[in-house]
Amino acid sequence: MKPRVLIGPAPMKEIPHTYQPDLEAAGFELVYPARHAQMRDDEVLAQLPGCIASLAGSENYKPEAIQKAAAAGLKVLARAGVGYDGIDVQAATDAGVVVTYAPGSNHEAVAEHALLLILALSKNLLWQHAQMKAGAWPRIAQQPLRGKKLGIVGLGRTGKALARRALACQMNVIACDPFIEETWAKANNIPMLNLEELFRDSDIISLHVPLTLETHGMIRQETLSWMKPSAYLINTSRGHVVNEADLHAALSTKRIAGAGLDVFVEEPPKGSPLLQLDNVVLTAHTAGVDLRSREDMAHFAALAIVKLLHERTWPMEWIVNPEVQTRWKPD
Repeated sequence: MKPRVLIGPAPMKEIPHTYQPDLEAAGFELVYPARHAQMRDDEVLAQLPGCIASLAGSENYKPEAIQKAAAAGLKVLARAGVGYDGIDVQAATDAGVVVTYAPGSNHEAVAEHALLLILALSKNLLWQHAQMKAGAWPRIAQQPLRGKKLGIVGLGRTGKALARRALACQMNVIACDPFIEETWAKANNIPMLNLEELFRDSDIISLHVPLTLETHGMIRQETLSWMKPSAYLINTSRGHVVNEADLHAALSTKRIAGAGLDVFVEEPPKGSPLLQLDNVVLTAHTAGVDLRSREDMAHFAALAIVKLLHERTWPMEWIVNPEVQTRWKPD
């Protein structure tokens, strides 16, 4: 009997050419969710045991499911993406399961989307569209991007990709990232500031940080109070980075001018008061998933499974919990 790999994200059925050839050539049988929708927690619990690996999407991998599946032979949870907060990494580590992700697979897509949100807010796109649909002709001057100061919080792959696009639009770019060396920033004439300096100085602030204990709720009443009343906040990172109640208060009182949000604390954000505001542009956590990045993420996740379980190599740059290596056994 062939070892089985669960293909967690239902949309992956649409692009089997990105992962199926590598996995099947390595001798794996592919298993798919019963429904064409994101798996519920009970469905993960039911389908994961008996699989040696999962090509994982945004579905949750909680301790009970991981422990039950590990006891039945689960070895790898390979996330098709760069975020892995849906996976309980500690539970996986305790169970001897390797967790991988796909760095470098979707940062260009996120940067494009962040620029889209910046343009939509700066050019008042939604209001113009609504006015035109209503039969008006709202031909009034809009804000330029050139000369505006963009503050990028997190100058990793995505932050750099956005910076390149912003510089091409003749924006002035500043950044904040206490964990990154400044060589690239200096080479591109991007000043590195602390968080408060960046918030006070920026016309637009774009968040590109991972969700950690340090970044959870980092955008709150205090940080929002540092922003210019004319400034915009862009979030394509993780919903929990922003305190949504504080953001709603700042937006509804016009303490800040607007926000572009692709991620939310609850997804979908059912009943969120943010949905009722006219100074926000909202998208459905689609920044990192364009047609090209979706294929790249699936391919990287499949390769991680093949490298670990078939080639018996250790792709360190893709592994989230390297401390599991001393206890991990591919057989």
